[in-house]
Amino acid sequence: MKILAEMYRSGKINIQGKTIFRNAVRGVILRGSDLLMIHSSVMGDYKFPGGGVQKGESHEQALAREIEEESGALLDLLGEGLGAVIEYDIPMETEYDVFKMTSYYYLCQVGAGFGQQRLDDYEKDLGFHPAWVNVDEAIFINRSLLNIDNPPQWLKRELLVLEYIRLNFFGPTGVHPSI
Repeated sequence: MKILAEMYRSGKINIQGKTIFRNAVRGVILRGSDLLMIHSSVMGDYKFPGGGVQKGESHEQALAREIEEESGALLDLLGEGLGAVIEYDIPMETEYDVFKMTSYYYLCQVGAGFGQQRLDDYEKDLGFHPAWVNVDEAIFINRSLLNIDNPPQWLKRELLVLEYIRLNFFGPTGVHPSI
């Protein structure tokens, strides 16, 4: 899968040092010019449904689990990989020098409707809920949050991928070629 970007969440990261790795998967679910995203009613941002790949899980298994947990939707089809974003940060674990997370983005299709969400405590605290949102609106809102105090750590990554989708799926007119 091609690398869309490498990002540094913090300055002064020794990326050559002892590294703790995390792989994550994220679903890009299109319906016309709308995307199924996870909206935070607290922060106001939009993020792609997804999360960490657990030991022994395939990307498809992890994505099915994460989409269902965060949105209540069931994964019908895992499509092609769009690309990956690598992020570097200072690790919480003191025995490491760098935290390296690779997020893999996949086109997906989900079934109609939403079942019960199964959110982690921090996701409940942020008021996560599924929402269909126009790609331009999600870009506008996420971009407007870049300068707030303590924006979500995923905001820049998700904005980068939203802008990639906007450019590569909707072109300069904002209309999907198949519409």
